[in-house]
Amino acid sequence: MREINNNEYHQWIKETKEIIDKFPERKKSFKTSSKIPVERLYLPSEITNSYLEKLNFPGEYPFTRGIQPTMYRGRLWSMRQYAGFSSAEESNKRYKYLLEQGQTGLSIAFDLPTQIGYDSDDPRAKGEVGKVGVAIDSLKDMEILFDAIPLDKVSTSMTINAPAAILLAMYIVVAEKQGVSADKLSGTIQNDILKEYIARGTYIFPPKPSMRLITDIFKYCSKNMPKWNTISISGYHIREAGSTAVQEIAFTIGNAIAYVESALETGLEIDEFAPRLAFFFNSHNNFFEEIAKFRAARRIWAKVMKERFNAKKKKSLQLRFHTQTAGSTLTAQQPDNNIVRVTLQALAAILGGTQSLHTNSRDEALALPTEESARIALRTQQIIAYESGVTDTVDPLGGSYYIEELTDRIEKEVEKYLQKIDELGGAVKAIEEGYIQREIHKAAYDYQQDIERKQQWIIGLNAFAIENEKMPEIHRVDPIVAQEQEQKLLELKATRDNYAVTSTLKALKEAAKTDKNLMPYIIDAVKVYATLGEITNVLRDVFGEYQPS
Repeated sequence: MREINNNEYHQWIKETKEIIDKFPERKKSFKTSSKIPVERLYLPSEITNSYLEKLNFPGEYPFTRGIQPTMYRGRLWSMRQYAGFSSAEESNKRYKYLLEQGQTGLSIAFDLPTQIGYDSDDPRAKGEVGKVGVAIDSLKDMEILFDAIPLDKVSTSMTINAPAAILLAMYIVVAEKQGVSADKLSGTIQNDILKEYIARGTYIFPPKPSMRLITDIFKYCSKNMPKWNTISISGYHIREAGSTAVQEIAFTIGNAIAYVESALETGLEIDEFAPRLAFFFNSHNNFFEEIAKFRAARRIWAKVMKERFNAKKKKSLQLRFHTQTAGSTLTAQQPDNNIVRVTLQALAAILGGTQSLHTNSRDEALALPTEESARIALRTQQIIAYESGVTDTVDPLGGSYYIEELTDRIEKEVEKYLQKIDELGGAVKAIEEGYIQREIHKAAYDYQQDIERKQQWIIGLNAFAIENEKMPEIHRVDPIVAQEQEQKLLELKATRDNYAVTSTLKALKEAAKTDKNLMPYIIDAVKVYATLGEITNVLRDVFGEYQPS
């Protein structure tokens, strides 16, 4: 076959475009779910000349094609199911069941009172105990939660933010009681407070002391827990609040920059803590856009760490991320359709190069998942991993005209947002001024308008609906859980060394008034069975509570 020279190649591109342009598009009837304009066809000339440099090899800067040279040929992603409900006893049974079914990592869901630092017997916890996750009031509950689960062999992710230091301290002490030292523990603590102010609302303290607690964790873990991811900077909740794919990446990386700057201000060196930063992203419905989003995020983060922060270690430049399929896309109507949605979203995350994955269950728009639904969600990952063939080669969509152009477009749009955030004085300032919240609210409103006008179809909701649909059986939390938690707290406070509790809480309060690292003081309080609420209230007294404007 004769080689085509450069002039002939460009002439072929020109003629091809002319042929394509002769065919009109059905613009009125064609609607894409992407907020980024999508061309009918992508050609080689639409990929920038430097695209090979942007791609490079997997495992090499800027990591567009993945952070490991072999990716899933070397090791599959961690298969997690976000789980936790009612009591520590019930959640422990579910974790053991999921591990028996082939899950490779635990992902802990805490109930709402735990997330905002209230004990189960607090009047403000009434009606919420054990509802959206497991209730954890003290080290005693944490001991039950991980009973007979070897913490040196299991990677654990904990979705906790404002009281993250307290739950991490409990995990460290439980491991000690198992004979596992902190340096052997692997996993992640979410610990991302900025997105709480933006999108979720489970904050406790104002931004400044909250950032102080985060950097205290960075410092403690850099010395004592080398395998632990000290933060999971979350775009997931930003997307769930209604952001676009571009906004999800932009605001998450904007927050990450703020955390890095805060850590540097305390005297930490960039390469001390950056290798243990992790991210948490959403995998939404637009299949190709999601794949390109993940690839663009890796490239942007690598550039930020290298050019802005002068990081030297390769691992400091690598964006490692966990993905969860999109809860906001699940419908209560025709819930079995959610299995298909989750499969496509999971596949997008895998083709995008995720390191860890949670697949939502079909009934989560209705209630906490049943055991059967959780098993189907896990089997979805296993079928993709072992039957589909998508793990056979690294970045199988790399070089696709469409994927590369989409990756470039997302990168450029994200950079515009990051520039705007910088102009406002950084992520904390942008949050305080409401800029990020307004951008998300507008995107959410536009998306909802598209659904209501049927410009965005949701199968089973505004298209192909079934009248008088019968709802499936759902999981329900027994209301007696709250009473049992209150009784456990009464017994704990009657049998623990209350003098030791008072003494450790007093020491914590005095340390909080200084610039000392609070992690050792929190660990001391946890060891003598001070409760989550007691420890949080001590910090509330010193730091105050955040009141949104």
